This record gives sequence, structure tokens and C-alpha cells, in this order.
Amino acid sequence: MILFVSGRTDIVAFYMEWFMNRYKEGFVDVRNPFNHNLVSRIKFENVDLLFFCTKNPLPIIPHLKTLKIPMLIHVTLTPYKKDIEPNVPSKKEIIEGVKRISSIIGSDNIVVRYDPIFISKKYSVIYHQKAFLQLCSLLKGYVHKIIISFIDNYKNVENNMQYLKVLPFTEEIYYQIGTSFSMIAKKYDITVQTCFENKNLVEYGFVKGDCLSKELALKLTGKNYPKQSVRKGNKCECVKMVDIGAYNTCKHLCKYCYANYQENIVENNYLMHNPKSSMLIGNLQKNDVVKERLK
Repeated sequence: MILFVSGRTDIVAFYMEWFMNRYKEGFVDVRNPFNHNLVSRIKFENVDLLFFCTKNPLPIIPHLKTLKIPMLIHVTLTPYKKDIEPNVPSKKEIIEGVKRISSIIGSDNIVVRYDPIFISKKYSVIYHQKAFLQLCSLLKGYVHKIIISFIDNYKNVENNMQYLKVLPFTEEIYYQIGTSFSMIAKKYDITVQTCFENKNLVEYGFVKGDCLSKELALKLTGKNYPKQSVRKGNKCECVKMVDIGAYNTCKHLCKYCYANYQENIVENNYLMHNPKSSMLIGNLQKNDVVKERLK
């Protein structure tokens, strides 16, 4: 089993104490987001890989040597300011965190995500080009891959358009980003990749790949993992994994986030978090049906 920690919230940034408590106790309970009383119990003895995804990797650093399961860490590093990412720490601190993690677990086990890209009058193509150049120059030798994506029209994006002020993408914009990012990444010995993008920019030197491919999963775990089941509107070809997070619980409050589709309830959900609980938000209830998940 591959544990995704997490695509639904930033567990590393806000819930690391809870995660380490679960790791030490040997299991975690995950409430089904579509069937409230159905709970999956996952034992860490059945986990082959920990796949962490975060905007703030600093809280995991003290625990890296404690975690004995193979891991892959994706760190999202974007150039936006507090108008778009109100509660994300200093990017300088995050970059230093990436370097420290790379030195501990190896540069093959950490990936940076420049994700998502959107264009506005404030965050122009030139702004992105300068930011990407600086990012690559600082991370040379510490990461080998940067994954980019373009902003999607999620519910939260629509609700926050007054802050985002997104301009439409044109072929010229794709060309400018594609050619410049490829050239910059190559200069610093970094591969630039898209995942699950209609505009994959391969014609400009990008690699079209998966965030967690079958080949990479095999390398990290020694096991063959199937691809995720394709659902309507989802063509992602990453391998099957189990997300232990919960939606509407990330306190970064980024204006483009898909996981906070009801931003107004994030704080209330956070107040229901108990670091000693077996599940991320709230506690097990007497009418919950708990089933052990093996894969």
C-alpha cells in the first residue's frame, strides 16, 4: 500500500504531531469523505511507501530518521505572495528546508512542484520566468525534477477570482513558459515535467510523466502497483494510493486550492482536530463501521 499524506490537506504543515502519534501507535483511521460512517483502518505494517505532499516541509525534518518506511516528498514552491497564499511560510525558509531534506533522504526522493501556474497583471509571464530561474539556481544539486501544472477552474478558484484575477492562457503564453522553463531547467541539470495536463509542453522540452509512476513506485517499493481507477473527469495515471487526509482542513488558505472547496469551514474543522485521535478530524463514533484496509 502507498500512503498519500496528503492530497486533501497539508498534514506535514499542520498535523505532523498527529501523524507521528499514528505512526508510533501503528495504525490510522480514515473517514470516507463520501460515506461519513464508513472508516478505513490502515496499519503501517502494510504500508510500502509514504508519499508526502506539502507546502511547508519544515515540520517533518526532525522525524525523517524516525520514519523507517521508504518515502517520497513533494514540496510545492510557488512565487505567489500573501494575497494568494496567506499562510504559507517564507519561501526562503522552505527552500532551505528542501535542501536539508535532500541531504538527509537523498535528492532522488524529493521533488519540487511549481504548481499551479496562473497569469495575471501582477503575476506575469516575466514574473514567473524570473522566479523559476531563481528557484532552479538555488536548488541545483538538491532536486532533479520540478513538476509544473496550470491553474484549474475549481470551485475555490471561482470563489476567489477577485484575488486571483486570472488572465486567459494563450498559445503565446504557453510558448513563452515552455521555452524559457525548459532552457532554465536544463542549465541547472533539472528535469521539468507536467502531470495530468492537457497542455503538456513536450514540444518545448518538457517531460510528460506521472507524479508517482509505476516505474518509480517499483523502484521505491520493489512492488508493481496498478494505476488509479479512472473516474469521470480524472485521467490521472499515477499509481493507486490511499489518501489519509480530509478536505476543508488546510490552513494555508491558498486562493487556488481544490481541497478547500468550503474555505469558511476550515477553522471549525481545525478546532475538531485532536492530535491523540486515531483520525485527522474528530474521533470515532459508536455508529461508525471500521474496516481494515489491506491495499
